[in-house]
Amino acid sequence: MRIHLISIGQRMPGWVDAGFEDYARRLPPECALSLKALPGGLAGKGRGRTGSVSAGELPRLRRDEGERLLAAVPPRARIVALDGRGHGWSSEALAAQLDAWRADGRDVALLVGGPNGLSEACLARAEQRWSLSPLTLPHPLVRVLVAEQLYRAWSQLQGHPYHRG
Repeated sequence: MRIHLISIGQRMPGWVDAGFEDYARRLPPECALSLKALPGGLAGKGRGRTGSVSAGELPRLRRDEGERLLAAVPPRARIVALDGRGHGWSSEALAAQLDAWRADGRDVALLVGGPNGLSEACLARAEQRWSLSPLTLPHPLVRVLVAEQLYRAWSQLQGHPYHRG
């Protein structure tokens, strides 16, 4: 099984890339984690003088980003949307989910939307919704947090001392 973190946003600070790579590198090939970073909304389109997106453009931006996210999902992969309204799993529950995903035999695609959230199409296609926290987290931090939690779940399943509940 491969886990594909498919996320809107391409330019991240160095600490984000380093943190993600550190945890992704620790996972074994049978639970490989990769990142597919996609561009966000088109710069300049629908933006006012402050550089912000007009409210009327938000649905279009979400839809366009959603189309790019779904196009990047590998064939037959289980889609899991990272969504604040999803299920919040403890580390132990995530380990059980990881074990169930492995048993299913398909790849897993974890979708992370842009600052305006996931499109309705992404949410509708998702087999599961995962909430990392009731807090609103910055998108760069989500990448590192997901990688660390997946490594923690893998470690727990292997009886590795990294996970000390």
